[in-house]
Amino acid sequence: MNNIKVFVLMAGLTGLVMAIGQVLGGGSGAIMGLLMAAAMNLFMYWGSSSMVLRSYGAQVVNAQQAPELYEMVDRLRQRAGLPMPIVAIAPHDQPNAFATGRNPENSVVCVTEGLMRTMNREELEGVIAHELAHIKNRDMLLQTIAATMAGAIGNIAQFAMFFGGRDDEESANPIVAIAIMIIGPIIAMVIQFAISRQREFKADAVGAEICGRPLALASALGRLEMGARRIPMQVSPNAAPLAIVNPLAAFSLRGVSKWFSTHPPTEERIAALQEIASVR
Repeated sequence: MNNIKVFVLMAGLTGLVMAIGQVLGGGSGAIMGLLMAAAMNLFMYWGSSSMVLRSYGAQVVNAQQAPELYEMVDRLRQRAGLPMPIVAIAPHDQPNAFATGRNPENSVVCVTEGLMRTMNREELEGVIAHELAHIKNRDMLLQTIAATMAGAIGNIAQFAMFFGGRDDEESANPIVAIAIMIIGPIIAMVIQFAISRQREFKADAVGAEICGRPLALASALGRLEMGARRIPMQVSPNAAPLAIVNPLAAFSLRGVSKWFSTHPPTEERIAALQEIASVR
């Protein structure tokens, strides 16, 4: 069901690209919109991991520099049946983690310094297992495509607002055109965040299977949420959906609609993990 929802959401993003392209340049504009999205996705496919690591200020480490972390990642990735990912540490006090890369053979698992200081061993294993689950599920590529398509929609809409749409006999209703150009990027952002939320639930379930301790991951999520709300992190909003909990939670308004949240409510994720533990 999660995969079906994500497919529908991705189809919605594709439709938005075509609709805004149609407003800007008719049938040829719709095709150009798709080509622009495809070009951006190709660029991000090859360069996403280095861009995300720079966004978080992370540094790659080896087995000599971080032996315990490296050994933990190595042991868990073997349980998950994955190749060894690159391991990185981000110099942030906020406890958090993310995975990036274009495929399991070219993947990165990154944790913050704050995560390593605040989590016990079982909780840290749960967090790393969650990130390995994203790699196993190939979520990084999906989320990168969603992010770049949402970005393409915003860019196309901005271009249309400043330079105008098509000027021919079949021009769209100007009110409809303006509405699409204003509302389109907002809808794209909502869809991008919805995709991110669906993949987090899936990664929690697979991560619990990899580490074998659903309650340890549940405990880690609770502490991560508290840390993210208490300790601000300066990071690009485009990179925020990749983290295990929203790194910008300290700047978010309480009670904001979940439609505009990059992550599902932590209490719902904890409840799902507790349910998994109860049937084991």
